[in-house]
Amino acid sequence: MAFGGGLDDDDEVMSEINMTPLVDVMLVLLIIFILTVPVLTHTVNIDLPQANNAPNDVTPQTIALTVTADAAIHWNDEVISGEVLANRLQSVAAVRPQPEIQLRGDKAVAYQHVIAVMAAAQQAGIEKLGFVTEPIPQ
Repeated sequence: MAFGGGLDDDDEVMSEINMTPLVDVMLVLLIIFILTVPVLTHTVNIDLPQANNAPNDVTPQTIALTVTADAAIHWNDEVISGEVLANRLQSVAAVRPQPEIQLRGDKAVAYQHVIAVMAAAQQAGIEKLGFVTEPIPQ
């Protein structure tokens, strides 16, 4: 099966690529792009008003909850009970944007006391709860 003029009766396949269809397709694409680019860049010129708007950087406060070795709960630097903790967490959960709660647990405290504070935060609807640890010295 030979491509070409059909003048020779050889059964060899031509190794040349017919460039005519490729050139035709490229010319059609070029014409399409030439016609559509001015349509895409056409805009209406208007005089927009100028505004000086500084972004509002609202940084929520962070609250440090600490559970000491004797299972006492500290709200920042104030010692509180479990009931007061639940009430404060519910009031903080209603504030938008919510402050981040940073939970610190003494390594000598029983794990259940830290879990109790975490559960109280979850029940109150706190969305941001982080753990504060110290890196291991190298």
